[in-house]
Amino acid sequence: MGFFSKLFKGPEIDMEKSNANAKKMRALFDQAVKDGEHYRLIFGYTEDVSRFNYGFVHGSKTKIGNLIVGWDEASQTITVVPTVPDLSGCGQPTYYRRSEILKAYRSKYPADAFIIYPDKKNYISIHAYDWLEDETLYVYISQDEELAAFTDFFLNKFAAK
Repeated sequence: MGFFSKLFKGPEIDMEKSNANAKKMRALFDQAVKDGEHYRLIFGYTEDVSRFNYGFVHGSKTKIGNLIVGWDEASQTITVVPTVPDLSGCGQPTYYRRSEILKAYRSKYPADAFIIYPDKKNYISIHAYDWLEDETLYVYISQDEELAAFTDFFLNKFAAK
């Protein structure tokens, strides 16, 4: 590895911690969602916290809502479970069934987000990335593969303008 690739490489991932958090996310999701084992999971967050007020991160300028996002290809359902960065608990799930939503699309600008409108008044904006550095705001998890699978599902089987 050259000098510049070392210089511009992101933070090293602690896979032990990431895997432990993935297990915690799975346990919380399965506890909150009936048939949760049928879902694949990613961590996401939203700044639209009025609808997901479980575990606001206090003391920050932005109110971040941490989310465990599950998707089931067979039922074409995305289920969102609010949580907190240390995964010590979770709130009630919200289900977004493809047959019941008005619109869903991926917004690239100004932020890369998955947007779901269940009706004409409400929406959820889900941001999902591989590991974000601030553990007081976000769950520590490396999820490149799962995020790629969710993006494919969202764009090819779920989204509709």
